[in-house]
Amino acid sequence: MSTEPSAALSSFAAPRDPSAALRDPGTIVALATPPGHGALALVRLAGPDAFRIATALAPSFDPSRARLAQLVVLADAAGELLDRALVTAVPAPASFSGDDTVEFSSHGGTLVPARLVAACLAAGARLALPGEFSRRAVINGKLDLLQAEGMADLIAATAPAQARQALAQLDGALSARITGLRAAVLACQALLAYAIDFPEEDDGPVSSDRIMADLTELQVKLCKVAATSVEGERVRRGALVVLAGPPNAGKSSLFNALLGRDRALVSDMPGTTRDAVEAETTIDGWPVTLVDTAGLRSDAEAVEAMGIAVSHGYLERADIVLYCAETLKNGQITEPSFTHDSRFMVVRTKIDLSRDDQSLGSLGASALTGAGLGELRTALVGRLFTDTTSNPGEALLTRVRHLVAAEAGLTAVGDALGEAARGEAVLAAQALTRAADALADLIGVVDREDVFDRVFAGFCVGK
Repeated sequence: MSTEPSAALSSFAAPRDPSAALRDPGTIVALATPPGHGALALVRLAGPDAFRIATALAPSFDPSRARLAQLVVLADAAGELLDRALVTAVPAPASFSGDDTVEFSSHGGTLVPARLVAACLAAGARLALPGEFSRRAVINGKLDLLQAEGMADLIAATAPAQARQALAQLDGALSARITGLRAAVLACQALLAYAIDFPEEDDGPVSSDRIMADLTELQVKLCKVAATSVEGERVRRGALVVLAGPPNAGKSSLFNALLGRDRALVSDMPGTTRDAVEAETTIDGWPVTLVDTAGLRSDAEAVEAMGIAVSHGYLERADIVLYCAETLKNGQITEPSFTHDSRFMVVRTKIDLSRDDQSLGSLGASALTGAGLGELRTALVGRLFTDTTSNPGEALLTRVRHLVAAEAGLTAVGDALGEAARGEAVLAAQALTRAADALADLIGVVDREDVFDRVFAGFCVGK
């Protein structure tokens, strides 16, 4: 019986028991391009039976012609024509996942790729779980865990800075940095091993001062790596920039000007903005989410006061607060809660109308004429992405998972320092084992299911 459209579409349901599926080293299949209308679709098939299944669908397909696209006719088990497509065989271990792989470049749309996937399932494959191709690539040594995450970030990137960071991570920059740190941990362990094995010699073959110095240097390096997580995560997710200030201070006009289009309502009437307005954009190639908020004042009516309460919620989460003021009186601003906040930047709006003292340390801009907008953008990028702009080649931690692992390693190294200072070489070595394990988890050297499950849960099915 031929595959009906409804059956083909329903075949995209995930396996009922994902954990059992992941333990199955069988052949998996998935649509690797977004479903919907399009000229082409890519269906990926990988596993020990990939070549057999592909040949069942297309008898003229020759798996021995590796990495050569072959134009073949595809049909289901009943002989019903599915498509005429380009099919490529990539034998293990040279494929992306490290398994025997077949890629079908079929016509796009909804029906054709769905029926093709359904035919593969009927021939013995199962539907891949989210990120399962990448997971196999990590298990088979084609990628490490950090590189796999970099690949996912590259797919999700919407700004050039995000793409650069993701490409560097995919290329192994962060992996090399973490691997170097882990090697330093193991080197310190080796020094301690000598101290344990030769206790009768003068302080051992290696002096305690050298051990303490090497552990201290390792601690400093780990601190520097952990400190990159704030900015690395900010680049990956985008910075939150909140425009705040009194009513009618030009916040919405500046919001629209930075965004490059009219998104927020602009009126001379105070209190026009009563709710927060969000928009994602890029500023000089860097990812930013702009938020226009309700004007801050104490005598607002009920609905406006609700909007002000929402504004304060955004202010607490902001990476940078742009405090908009039409003019500054004696260098003072009208919202005292901002005066000692390091995230705070004053912007004198409407400088085309008011030329107050520019020596007050604030920035000036005009949404009407565009004056000062370039300087404001540069200042924003400089404040938000200081480390990345000053050290463009530095590999940064980009996820909470990375920071947790780095902090675990840092804690363990601190424990090792304490034990070494007390002359407890065995306990110090045990602490360094914990540090090495934490960094191994970060890279994915050890196949820990709980770590892998968290990482690949957010991947698309065909990746």
